Amino acid sequence: MSSNDTYLAVLIGGRTSARMKEWMELPEAERNARQAKGMAAWKAWMDKHGAAVVEGGGPLGKTKRVDPQGVSDTSNAMSGFVVVRAASHEAAAKMFEGHPHFTVFPGEAIEIMPILPIPGG
Repeated sequence: MSSNDTYLAVLIGGRTSARMKEWMELPEAERNARQAKGMAAWKAWMDKHGAAVVEGGGPLGKTKRVDPQGVSDTSNAMSGFVVVRAASHEAAAKMFEGHPHFTVFPGEAIEIMPILPIPGG
């Protein structure tokens, strides 16, 4: 999968962010309606960019950290991911302008980075 045209998009949205707090304070019926609208918008985004999507990704759950001291629970603001192919880093980023992650859902941002080949690989 690693090549010069492959990019990892990490969806950012902390569970304790102001946007998430507002989302959770919505009446359940309104939140469910927005979720349905968001999923339809997400599907439309996937349909529009389907030829470029290498891995549709999905939501991310709780995080474990492994370091020299062992395994521990941790948290971060990563909430999902998608892997795409594009002609350039800029083109990959432009795919996510107006994405439902932050236009409908309470996500904060999407960070896009190239997946680089393994040196000497």
